[in-house]
Amino acid sequence: MPSPAADCEITCVDVYTQDGQLIFEARKGSGPKATGTVKPKAVNKPKARAVVKPKAVAKPKVIAKPKVIAKPRVAAKPKKKVAPKKIGPVAVAATSLSDRISKSLPTAGISYQPNFQPLINVPVYFWNDIPASFRSKVDLIGESIDVVMRPSFTWSFGDGTFKTTTDPGGPHPTGKITHIYSNPGTYPVILITTWGGSFTHNSIERAITGQIKKSSALSITVVAAPTRFMN
Repeated sequence: MPSPAADCEITCVDVYTQDGQLIFEARKGSGPKATGTVKPKAVNKPKARAVVKPKAVAKPKVIAKPKVIAKPRVAAKPKKKVAPKKIGPVAVAATSLSDRISKSLPTAGISYQPNFQPLINVPVYFWNDIPASFRSKVDLIGESIDVVMRPSFTWSFGDGTFKTTTDPGGPHPTGKITHIYSNPGTYPVILITTWGGSFTHNSIERAITGQIKKSSALSITVVAAPTRFMN
């Protein structure tokens, strides 16, 4: 499972194991969303119109006339000012880039010696073809990740005996993985390879979360040595 990570303001890199594979993951720009405020446009206020005063008129001679009652003037209603609409902040989604790649680790091939009818009570040499380390360099969204994985081995020889080691073994006479069978028969030999390691990003080394296990198997037939009677 991937290790938990907080919001990545700049860059986050993680390497972990999942479903028997090595997963590289990088992410940029997963920080909080940026916001920008749009200012409302200014509204021009109406200009006050100048009132033209009527010219003074010479008073006519007073002639007796019936009084005329002047109608009251209707005052003009003031125009309502339209307030500008308030526009809230516009959310701008932060750009986010992510990518990941999986790398399959090698599965061991098993060899043994002698490879034809090994005898009981005689050491059988076992070995595998897994390298001492598995190195990989991955570039994701401009970020360089260096990974080193190292194996350990658990052998099951099929007769109830086990051996755990970091040595891949080898053929006779230098191989260090040997087993002696006491009884003739066909035995299932199972090898479990366990991978663990670390990754380096920006010169900082971190342990990889989890392990990867790979299994390999074959059958070996062990026979009894022929008995000869001497006169």
